[in-house]
Amino acid sequence: MVLGTTSGAGKSWLTTALCRYYSNLGLRVAPFKAQNMSNNARVVASETGSGEIGSAQYFQALAARAEPEVRMNPLLLKPEAETHSQVVLMGQVSAELTAMPWRGRSEKVWPHIAAALDALRAENDVVVIEGAGSPAEINLHASDIVNMRVARHADARCLLVTDIDRGGAFAHLYGTWALLPENERALIHGFVLNKFRGDASLLAPAPQMLQELTGVPTVATIPMQWRHGLPEEDGVFDDRSTAAGAVHTTVAVVAYPRISNLDEFQPLKNVPGLRLLWVRSPADLAGLRPTDWVVLPGSKSTAADLAWLRAQGLDSAIAQHAGQGGTVLGVCGGLQMLGEALIDTAGIDGNAPGLGLLPLVTTFEVAKTVQRTQAQFGAMQGAWAALAGVSVTGYEIHHGQTAQHPAMAARGDVAREVIPGIAWQNPAGNVLGIYLHGLFEDAAVLHALFGRAGADPVPTLDGVFEGLARMAQASFEPGALQALIAPISATA
Repeated sequence: MVLGTTSGAGKSWLTTALCRYYSNLGLRVAPFKAQNMSNNARVVASETGSGEIGSAQYFQALAARAEPEVRMNPLLLKPEAETHSQVVLMGQVSAELTAMPWRGRSEKVWPHIAAALDALRAENDVVVIEGAGSPAEINLHASDIVNMRVARHADARCLLVTDIDRGGAFAHLYGTWALLPENERALIHGFVLNKFRGDASLLAPAPQMLQELTGVPTVATIPMQWRHGLPEEDGVFDDRSTAAGAVHTTVAVVAYPRISNLDEFQPLKNVPGLRLLWVRSPADLAGLRPTDWVVLPGSKSTAADLAWLRAQGLDSAIAQHAGQGGTVLGVCGGLQMLGEALIDTAGIDGNAPGLGLLPLVTTFEVAKTVQRTQAQFGAMQGAWAALAGVSVTGYEIHHGQTAQHPAMAARGDVAREVIPGIAWQNPAGNVLGIYLHGLFEDAAVLHALFGRAGADPVPTLDGVFEGLARMAQASFEPGALQALIAPISATA
């Protein structure tokens, strides 16, 4: 099990790396995270056909060469407001759990979590478990269902990871260990220093001193990596991690408060000569060329994020970019924003006027579309012409259903439906709205859009996993990774 002293310490990264490392040994491997809080979700197999899990576990399953499925992340919390989350249990939205106070959920969901973990353990040689936040949140310990309760249930050998780049790493490690009960301390088999920059020999004598205090060795020092190629847990990117080289295209992603599935843009970060930017104000769009993109990504609350966008003045800035022939893309909630109106008679999301860049109207429904989708682009024009005839695979997660605005159609203002029920383009060809997530994770789409943009190939996802595994192997002390999965009798 991979635990962290804080959020962002590197748990997801290391879990993914270990999944591929152990899979490379010829073992059957599965990832597991009891509870994930994220609006980055993927559609996977479930008993009812399709369900949702956190994106981190989806990628970990691919790294493990396993089919992603709901047991790998039995509980997913999708924040909808500052103090409210939609609860997804075993891949399905649970209205009962969503309405329940969060402290009361633990005993209700624990049997599902334990059963999922036990089944994965029975079916695999190795299960690599990811914790959440810190296991030493003493105010949450009594209702814990994701950290040490899971570790105790599985009698897991635990690694405790810290971000040394933040400073205070040894205090974080010692303090976390010290706040755990004695029986839980015994499960910590190694400390990991992540995101280290500099000469590792300068760490001495701190690791030895820490081991003398705790009895736990520091088993790995992992170097800082800006471009490891794996989406961050929350899809975060910055200029330091943008692909190097002469910039031919800037992709400006609007970062509204309830943004979702931002991790799907990670492959763009790996395209040579392409720069990704956060956009939170009209000033962030200043200087864009018509060939540069403005992207409206998914949203967990489309109407609320649309209101935020207007409050910032971004509606006018986006309309100006589009009006000058600039490239605009809306994905899922972003597609809904591009239309004329959001209609919500079911109390799902909220009513609102759209940005008016596509003659569409979205009606929210109680039923949620959650499915994997294969489709083919029809005839395309303008900035997106290269996608004409390209087959694409992705996933849909949305409540709304979108269609042509009938009154506008009567006046001759008709959107070009380039994928039936999924994607529409304006007549000028510079604005595209699509329900399909994962567009840029499709190799055919990347090749169509950027195949001639740079001499260097875009890294494949499998290549990213292999790089993570090599980094983990090189960073751990000899024999440490094998010891973590050795039979109990061999280490007793």
